[in-house]
Amino acid sequence: MRFLYRMGLLAGLGAVALFVFGYSLLNPSSVAAVDHDPDSLRSGERRKQLDDRANVAKKNLKKLEQVQDSSKGDQDAPQQARFGGGLPGDRLPALTCPVPTMGYWFPPDACPLLQPLCGLYVCSPDKEASMHLAVVACGDRTNETLVMLKSALVFSNTKLHCHIFAETELHFGFRQQIDSWPASIHEKLSYTIYPIMYPPGENSQEWKKLFRPCASQRLFLPELLTEVDSLLYVDTDILFLSPMENLWNFFSAMNSTQLAALAPEHEVKSIGWYNRFARHPYYGETGLNSGIMLMNLTRLRAFRFQDKIIPYYKEYKLKLTWGDQDLLNIFFHYYPERLLVFPCEWNYRPDHCMYMQNCKSAETHGVRMVHGCRRVFFNEKQPVFKAIYQALEQHQLGANTSLLVEDMKAKMAAPEVQASRCGQVSNLFLKRVETAAAAAP
Repeated sequence: MRFLYRMGLLAGLGAVALFVFGYSLLNPSSVAAVDHDPDSLRSGERRKQLDDRANVAKKNLKKLEQVQDSSKGDQDAPQQARFGGGLPGDRLPALTCPVPTMGYWFPPDACPLLQPLCGLYVCSPDKEASMHLAVVACGDRTNETLVMLKSALVFSNTKLHCHIFAETELHFGFRQQIDSWPASIHEKLSYTIYPIMYPPGENSQEWKKLFRPCASQRLFLPELLTEVDSLLYVDTDILFLSPMENLWNFFSAMNSTQLAALAPEHEVKSIGWYNRFARHPYYGETGLNSGIMLMNLTRLRAFRFQDKIIPYYKEYKLKLTWGDQDLLNIFFHYYPERLLVFPCEWNYRPDHCMYMQNCKSAETHGVRMVHGCRRVFFNEKQPVFKAIYQALEQHQLGANTSLLVEDMKAKMAAPEVQASRCGQVSNLFLKRVETAAAAAP
């Protein structure tokens, strides 16, 4: 009885299937309508693209894990692989980029699967770029970084490639703003946006929170930018008041052993921080400020800088106040012959004027670069710094530089600016800007 019941059930199912199949034969238009519907086609193609991308990502992740496992103790392993950024050959296919000669790529471990447009925007450096600029931006530093980059472009004419290391959620805002700049600007600017990356085996969150968020990223630039010989690293709170080319010339002043160039933290010991409070070794009599740093990456790699700086961190991490800057001070305390020191006019901070005028080179040559530490670009403590920032923020790229000079003068003439200690020497800030404007075509 059961056998007959089962046979009857199978026969019924077969009849239903035959009816459906026959109906489709009698009504081919219904099948054709699905097969040729544009939306269905696009949906199918998109699904296939996502599936293909997911498969590629999975394969790349597997390759990357194998490379990382094999490179744990192998110092000759590919540097990009050791940082988890993916090997060049493993990069996903490039997409069209709004700016000529540039393209997107997505490290396989940087985006969630099936989310290819996650915001990473990594463009190939311009091979013709004469100068390289690097900056690290996390948190609320996007606009400040863009104003810094604008200031570099206003005064410089040499081709520049900017390497921006930023949290992934900031990438879209950067490229949206930069890509909107005039075509004349992109003739001399190319850029790359990278995710924040730390070496495998290190506590990334611990390094990321060292002093200002992500600032310690600069310590690993030699091993990340393996195709770059030399670059200028700047904090986000830096403004150029003269051509970057002039600071770049300090590379020529380095002897064959020097790895980097920095400015002193202070000019006089009576107000120095390191000589009064540091609990770790530091460079010279008053230490170094790391906000602006010329880096010969080739020499830093050859000197195995990273292999030295990580042990310093582990030894002194409970005694660090200024994070990565303290680590650089420790490093150059032990290797002072490896450093070139440039004058304070290239790293002019509120400390140089808020107590007394103590940057002699700026009094002679004018301020060439402004360092807005202590958030003085945004508060009222030293309004001359805020006036300079606002003038550059409001300046239209491509406009005549003389308009920028006039706007700076107007903002600096405000009573609250003139009443401040730093505002009393506003002529020092204008000197190089006026010179650059006069030399502009």
